[in-house]
Amino acid sequence: MFALFRSILTALLCLAAFSARAEVIDIDNSRLEQLLKSGVPIVDIRLQSEWEETGIVAGSKLLTFFDERGRYDAGAWLEKVKGFAKPNEPVIVICRTGNRTKPVSQFLSQQAGYATVYNVKAGIKGWIGNGGAVVPAAQTIAACKANKAC
Repeated sequence: MFALFRSILTALLCLAAFSARAEVIDIDNSRLEQLLKSGVPIVDIRLQSEWEETGIVAGSKLLTFFDERGRYDAGAWLEKVKGFAKPNEPVIVICRTGNRTKPVSQFLSQQAGYATVYNVKAGIKGWIGNGGAVVPAAQTIAACKANKAC
């Protein structure tokens, strides 16, 4: 009887863990603005050249995920993210148009265990196109390079 109870309990715990899996939430610009005001960190995963071209959302953490050839080191990138957003905390991910953030958001939620990942579905281009404010990236790039956190 005890063995049956333990098997059922184990199955229920596994099911609960699976259902408690993190979620990726696609957001628009108005929701992005709300989340930024509430202090949710935003990670800009684009290349440095893209940051310099368009500017960045103020307060963005600049952490390129894919290099120029599409290569990446998910483990090293994740360690940098953990420096400002723990898995039990929400995080926003942004790129140019929302295409690169889809797999990165899935990685954060499904493999890295992040509870809530917000994907900016239209990216920085959509943000700027809708009148969202950006700041020049140069000062942030210089600061993060000095701290070896880019």
